[in-house]
Amino acid sequence: MLENLNIEDVLFIDIETAPQYPAFGEVPEDFQKLWDKKSTYFRTEEQSASDVYERAGIYAEFGKIICISAGFIIQKQGERFYRVKSFYDDDEKKLLLQFNQMLEKFTSHSGKRICAHNGMEFDFPYIARRSLINGLKLPKILDIAGAKPWEVKDRLIDTLQLWKFGDYKNYTSLELLCAVFGIPTPKDDIDGSQVAHVYYMENDLDRIIRYCEKDTLALANLLLRYKGEAIILPENMEIV
Repeated sequence: MLENLNIEDVLFIDIETAPQYPAFGEVPEDFQKLWDKKSTYFRTEEQSASDVYERAGIYAEFGKIICISAGFIIQKQGERFYRVKSFYDDDEKKLLLQFNQMLEKFTSHSGKRICAHNGMEFDFPYIARRSLINGLKLPKILDIAGAKPWEVKDRLIDTLQLWKFGDYKNYTSLELLCAVFGIPTPKDDIDGSQVAHVYYMENDLDRIIRYCEKDTLALANLLLRYKGEAIILPENMEIV
């Protein structure tokens, strides 16, 4: 599949999420009870629902998207560049509306695909679920209910699934795969687990945006390495 893939037809995306509220005490009472039920599956006996509320951003029912970065590869004078744009707003519906409109436009041409790391388990369904929750129409490329497996593969690329080679027992992070393939990653980035703190406590959305954008470049470079091709250096990333 990758041998025949035109890398310029791929849109590389990454999302950053956070709990819907800064603290558990601000969550409406009915959702506090629902989070208490949900969190029993992963918290210890000593922990309360409040203790693990920072994990709420992982779940589309309790979290929200605060940034989506999307980028693609272009050729200029025989050299490859990576162009990326971010969609961000405290108003999630506004963010999603802008992103979904861009996604519909990009994928309106035949052969276009979107790519994410662990996208099938996280990014793709999260965007779809939050779109529906916000009363937005699903982008056609993410409306895969009832689609055949080969139809899904013609739309969505997941670099984690490609690396598994049919082994469903193992999760391999983008960070680890970049290290394995010698893909440079910035050392000054925040960790994904710090996003909620940076968003609510430090009020530094710009820092999250830069982190998200760099992750999409790492993702694009990983797919290039899967194809046996040269990576794109950070200085060839253009932010629009």
